[in-house]
Amino acid sequence: MSYMSPSFTKRPVGKSLRMGMETDGFGPQVKLLKMNDQVRELQTILRDRCTSWGDFVFSADRLIRLVVEEGLNQLPYSDCNVTTPTGHKYEGIKFEKGNCGVSIMRSGEAMEQGLRDCCRSIRIGKILIQSDEETGRAKVYYAKFPPDIARRKVLLMYPILNTGNTVIEAIKVLIEHGVSTNHIILLSLFSTPHGMKSIVEEFPDFTVLTTEVHPVAPTHFGKKYFGTD
Repeated sequence: MSYMSPSFTKRPVGKSLRMGMETDGFGPQVKLLKMNDQVRELQTILRDRCTSWGDFVFSADRLIRLVVEEGLNQLPYSDCNVTTPTGHKYEGIKFEKGNCGVSIMRSGEAMEQGLRDCCRSIRIGKILIQSDEETGRAKVYYAKFPPDIARRKVLLMYPILNTGNTVIEAIKVLIEHGVSTNHIILLSLFSTPHGMKSIVEEFPDFTVLTTEVHPVAPTHFGKKYFGTD
């Protein structure tokens, strides 16, 4: 599979997959944020090793907000009618209740505020997964969810999808708590082809939203965001 950038005037072709292009090999459940100059600049700032901590956090929060907003578009809405201050009737839509967020600690916590900025009262659970020192495999150390999570749609937050192992373990924990995979939407900023392929093959009926699929992921994200690099 080749990784090509969309055609921009007077710009070279890169080696990443961005929205507006076919996602052959991944399937329709993989959705990429629509590419524009603003998104591309944010991606560039986050990948630049010379970016200051303040600029990094500011740009990361902006990109997170864009991903969260698009993630909310994947959730169910229903029709509703309202009356305007001038007495006119307006046919609109409303956000259906029964959703929650789950962040994969620690880097996923960087996305929590972006979700709360869009949904003030949304419930957010947490999962802590780390590599076992002896086996090197991902191991779940902590999980806390809303008690009725089995009835909710889940926005799973994890900014960097590298190998896919951490996300796969997180989804298994959600399944153990009664969550259907087609009720899980992964919100991610960057993904590698290998990581994306791994989770899609493991769970073919859940949704993934990211801004870019590229062979090299900015794995420094979590340490840089929290100032521990």
